[in-house]
Amino acid sequence: MKPHWNWSAERRREAFLALEDGTVFRGWSVGAARDALGEVVFNTSMTGYQEILSDPSYCGQFVVMTCTEIGNVGLNEEDMESARFHASGLIVRNLNEPSNWRATETLRSMLVRTG
Repeated sequence: MKPHWNWSAERRREAFLALEDGTVFRGWSVGAARDALGEVVFNTSMTGYQEILSDPSYCGQFVVMTCTEIGNVGLNEEDMESARFHASGLIVRNLNEPSNWRATETLRSMLVRTG
């Protein structure tokens, strides 16, 4: 697990979310550098983003996490709902480094690694 990443360097990777009605939201990408299509849904969980992303029922969807701080728990192999991530994307306000003793990988590194 990488102890710290250069957040300001990551902020230079602009991203946007374009909705069917023409509304465009601009932000910063910290995951895989790729384009994707999907339905935007939300989830109100404070944790469990690993289980949400690896749940096949979220296939083809961008999940907006309503909790403002995501990433604190990190990821580990034991908490996967399936063998891979199924969601098309994850939208968060702020991504944090993990501070959980069970974490073996950061959310950011998993998003990059798995595309």
